[in-house]
Amino acid sequence: MSIEIDVLNGDASWPLAEPLFKAVWPSDVVEKQPWGHIKWANADLRVLIEAPSGGLACHVGIYFRTVTWNGRKVDIGGIGGVSTREDCRRHGYASIALNAAIQTMRDHEAVRFALLFCEPHNFAFYRSRGWHPFAGEIYAEQPEGRIRFEAMAPFIFDFSRAPREGVIDLCGLPW
Repeated sequence: MSIEIDVLNGDASWPLAEPLFKAVWPSDVVEKQPWGHIKWANADLRVLIEAPSGGLACHVGIYFRTVTWNGRKVDIGGIGGVSTREDCRRHGYASIALNAAIQTMRDHEAVRFALLFCEPHNFAFYRSRGWHPFAGEIYAEQPEGRIRFEAMAPFIFDFSRAPREGVIDLCGLPW
């Protein structure tokens, strides 16, 4: 069995990813989530994995951003929109896609660390893959202005920096 992995331009590949998002997160489910009201950034790149049975099995969005950490500018990578089709779960697709996204960020030498936001039921998944909780504060932009972002828990993946606390301003929309 071979797995096809594509890393594509975020905007151009949205039509491929959108049906998976709608299947994994129908609007009636999203509305009930603590993050359902959040305006999210569009991915710069997307890791897409095709299922051997056909169709998109998994998606991971990749974001590149200059943020501030404790008032200093730093280039980071972001992971967002991790989703796997229900019939494709527990086959390792999310791990494969996440690894491809991390490698893509590593290839951008300016990226100092990666940041993602997740719900409590996913903490063990990310921790087992080398991600660490960030105990500091996160700020992000929303249509109403700058907010403290607390809708989901932040996790860090270390490259050349390993922040565990402090203040990160995303200088834009969250992912």
